[in-house]
Amino acid sequence: MAASVNPIDEPPHAFTDLRQMLHAYLDYFREVVLHKLDGLSERELRTSRLPSGWTPLELLCHLAHVERRWLRWGFLGEPVDDPWGDRGPDDRWHVPEEVSPDTVRARFEEQCAWSRAAVEGVPLERRARTGGRFATEADAPSLGWILFHLLQEYARHAGQLDVARELADGTVGE
Repeated sequence: MAASVNPIDEPPHAFTDLRQMLHAYLDYFREVVLHKLDGLSERELRTSRLPSGWTPLELLCHLAHVERRWLRWGFLGEPVDDPWGDRGPDDRWHVPEEVSPDTVRARFEEQCAWSRAAVEGVPLERRARTGGRFATEADAPSLGWILFHLLQEYARHAGQLDVARELADGTVGE
């Protein structure tokens, strides 16, 4: 069984500013997800070891779409092409064979960089715009709510990826 040492440090416990802490933990989990994929062959990235059938590459693609749905289409209300583009014909996560793992990773990293820039300095209390994902002001959550939702989504999926990685090659740890 392969073991790993976690090269990714959790954000400092001295943080007291909620905004700083929230952004630091989002970045932490973004890096944890990428780290869990490092070293997997393309075959392993495209292989599911779980009854639900998702693959590590599909999970990464899903997370890029999650960021896009919640921040670009959701918070900013911008039109986006195919907001549910991570879903295949059977309504499961999907990455076409012709899309390489490097392309999926680059799209994820680009979306994360865009997300960071889009919310930089924006008050957590600001509500999402209507016209994109949210039809009415009553439906539109605050940026703080959206970022906490993203955080829980990352934490959940990072944990699932821990299991998938351990099943793939025995690597454990964050």
